[in-house]
Amino acid sequence: MSEAHRADGTEAFSARVQESLTDAATAYRFQRRERGFDLVADVPTTSRHTTQVHTYRVALDPGELTFVMTDIVRTETHGPGPLRGRTVETGRSRYWVTSGSLAGADRQSFSSTAGHRLIRGVAAELGWREIKPTGQKAAKVFGIVGGVVALGTLIALAVVFWP
Repeated sequence: MSEAHRADGTEAFSARVQESLTDAATAYRFQRRERGFDLVADVPTTSRHTTQVHTYRVALDPGELTFVMTDIVRTETHGPGPLRGRTVETGRSRYWVTSGSLAGADRQSFSSTAGHRLIRGVAAELGWREIKPTGQKAAKVFGIVGGVVALGTLIALAVVFWP
């Protein structure tokens, strides 16, 4: 596949995502990256001392028409004085947040799955398919191996201690 065709595939995907952002309930910021793009959303929080930003990092492979989506959640806590706490979580995150005032005004909500649906919807329209991140594949393998070891241990214990 030619370099121009690959660039066109990446551009078409990115342009279609940007078009979809106008209809989205959440305000996303689109940022281009070398091999794809980021969709960034500010997550409403119930505390004035906490800020949270959810980034959907999408790496595109136009030659194979595949993409990898990774969630990056950055949380920063501001305490009294110079106390600060920062965390960064990567992987696949699914959560829903609602915040608002006591009077019920200024009600805001955020669902991390809305961004996933938006990106996957565009991918399906254009014939792209998702590949799971390497870390998620490794976790699945370790989970299966751990389950097999646990099952083998239980069977061995049952054989040894069976009356």
